[in-house]
Amino acid sequence: MAKIRSVRAWRSIGKAEIDAWLPRRARDAHKGDFGRVLLLCGAVGYTGAAVLAAQAAARTGAGLVFAGVAQSVYPIVAGSLLSPVVFPLADEAGILSEDAIPEILERLRGCDACLIGCGLGRSEGVRRVVEAVLSHAACPVVVDADGINVLQGHIDVVRGAACPVILTPHDGEYARLMGEMPSDDRRGSAWALHERTGATVLLKGHRTLICGDEECYVNQCGNPGMATGGSGDVLAGIIVSLLGQGLPPVRAAAAGAWLHGTAGDLCARRLGEYGLLPEDMIGVLPRLLK
Repeated sequence: MAKIRSVRAWRSIGKAEIDAWLPRRARDAHKGDFGRVLLLCGAVGYTGAAVLAAQAAARTGAGLVFAGVAQSVYPIVAGSLLSPVVFPLADEAGILSEDAIPEILERLRGCDACLIGCGLGRSEGVRRVVEAVLSHAACPVVVDADGINVLQGHIDVVRGAACPVILTPHDGEYARLMGEMPSDDRRGSAWALHERTGATVLLKGHRTLICGDEECYVNQCGNPGMATGGSGDVLAGIIVSLLGQGLPPVRAAAAGAWLHGTAGDLCARRLGEYGLLPEDMIGVLPRLLK
């Protein structure tokens, strides 16, 4: 396992950094000034992932949110989202197929950031979609959940990406990419994945770690009530929104981790950890972005 470079200090992320990093909004601004983000999420049985990620992206301030979903689940997702623009993509058995690639690449050309993976499912077609996005995107791409899972055995695709990449693995997804679980030296493990891929890495956990070439952060907030299905989709939506608004990848990931964790802490204080739901966190995001 690679050692942490001693010249890189791991800093805690907090509200002071968020306030300094978030872009100020001009009075004469329009929606195009706040980022056009493309989300490629959802499949049969996983429609909530697309809905949560898109809602989180919109609540975090993205000017335009486009959600591309498997055609089989388009009516469900479109009926659950009002602000984002939802469109159907070619699928096979309820999962994105390789036939969706031309439309995806066309839509990518006009976007400032992309998220791929939340609830996509796993198939050869999904892997080819992920590889096509990483090979052709000019904007930064967040690869989450099944976007990571389908790259098992194909980690070099990330190293060869045409765009800046953020990887957001939990321990199991980390193991699929690296062939081993993170070690007790979690900072060293996060750095090893960064060095192997060149990507910004957000390694989820009790103390989420974020590292890139120039900066490394530790997120101190969050609670066990956030360990529930859909929580990661909210985090991914927050990060892609911040990317679309112009934050560099490592800061978008670090700010996303803090906003996500702090929203979870606010909800836990109000609702308790047992009953906390991902949609509750989306609801309090505006309080943190005033």
